[in-house]
Amino acid sequence: MINRILDLALPSGKTVFLWGARKTGKSTFLKQKYPNSLWIDLLKNDVFRHYLKNPEFLREEILALNDSSKMPIIIDEIQKIPALLDEIHWLIEHNSSIAFILCGSSLRRLKHEGSNLLGGRAWRQVFTPLCYPELPTFNLLRILNNGLLPEHYLGENDATRSLNSYISDYLIPEIQWESRIRNLGSFSRFLEAISFSNGEMLNLSNIARESGINVKTVQSYVDLLIDMLLGYLIFPFSKTVSRQIIVSHPKFYFFDPGIVRILKKVPKFDALKGSDAGHSFEHYIFLELISFKEINRLNFDINFWRTKSGAEVDFIINRGKIAIECKIASTVEKRDFKGLIDFANEHHPERSILVCMVPSKRIMRINDVDVELYPLEQFLKELWDGQIINKG
Repeated sequence: MINRILDLALPSGKTVFLWGARKTGKSTFLKQKYPNSLWIDLLKNDVFRHYLKNPEFLREEILALNDSSKMPIIIDEIQKIPALLDEIHWLIEHNSSIAFILCGSSLRRLKHEGSNLLGGRAWRQVFTPLCYPELPTFNLLRILNNGLLPEHYLGENDATRSLNSYISDYLIPEIQWESRIRNLGSFSRFLEAISFSNGEMLNLSNIARESGINVKTVQSYVDLLIDMLLGYLIFPFSKTVSRQIIVSHPKFYFFDPGIVRILKKVPKFDALKGSDAGHSFEHYIFLELISFKEINRLNFDINFWRTKSGAEVDFIINRGKIAIECKIASTVEKRDFKGLIDFANEHHPERSILVCMVPSKRIMRINDVDVELYPLEQFLKELWDGQIINKG
């Protein structure tokens, strides 16, 4: 069992949307935290049909329930029947003791159908895959190979078959259902093509050419991955001083490093070296930043910085206050500091950090810039303790 650290902190009578990709562990988490709650699972065909035809049954059944011990009422995969949200809205408006946890794996249908999102009466929380404080043992090779979905991380030493099954049995069919994709071949080619852009600036024209589809369709597929919480876009830091910053393309990251390894057909990593391992290392640090932000309900920005001359920093946090570069190497060279130094000279961040595989933390002064070298685990410990980014 894994102790998930998210605290929904729900006051009595408060409703929340809990969004997260499938297999992140939402259902297990909620069953542990709310064992007595009334549970409505729209993945069950009979339950789905019951409410699809008559959504008003939800209101009638809950009013007849009259049992506060069943609160909050949990509805799983709420996006499957958007009409239920009108009934939920009425219930929470007319009875302050009624509360819901509304789980979903996709915002797409609700957004595109103009569904009732309860007009600000419900909180919003994202449920991420596993993060550093939740791992029973920290094993970077296992993270890069298996990914951070609980079933995969905790399962076999090599989760390749499970990851392949996740993609073929869940990812592609679920996306097809959400968006009514007819040409699965082109979408599968798109998934493979965009996996090679993971952590890179998106070039929609290149992805379209490699996938054999048009640019407009590629953009719709990217939007679909974002809506289904299967990927993230981060945008360039654009506060310019003297350099021309590349601002036309965001970077894209999938929600799990194991999924990217399979889509790119990268063999299992046996060692922490090579360009693929380096990209996956950066990807993992990004996901820890995202989890830290979502679990602590913080509102800082995550950007990247890159100039037309090629100077680059992986992550710029909180409008330029913190610059973070990621290197999987256990030794660092002068060229590894170039992006951090150039950024510091122009934007004067409060901290410049290089996360790598050095044995211990130290500070190096280069061209009048102090760069903090962090071993990966110490960086993660201090991140989650609020010493890198303030939790307040």
